[in-house]
Amino acid sequence: MKTMTSREANQDFSRAKREAKAGPVLITERGRPSTVLLSYDEYRRLTGERKNILDLLAMPGQEEVEFELPPRDKTPPREIDLS
Repeated sequence: MKTMTSREANQDFSRAKREAKAGPVLITERGRPSTVLLSYDEYRRLTGERKNILDLLAMPGQEEVEFELPPRDKTPPREIDLS
């Protein structure tokens, strides 16, 4: 895990973001751990955030999955008495 001081992170935040893409960045204040900077993808993975249906459908290789429609219900509708 990369470590940066709070001052380094403030002075070169773009570097901190680049480092976070490769893995968590520990930011220290006065030599003590203070904050952890994560990429958004890593944050989502850790929090278990569910993907929406569009994310799941966009996954590579899904175009090869076969989907069968369930059989249609052929039961006639029941009569309703509105009197």
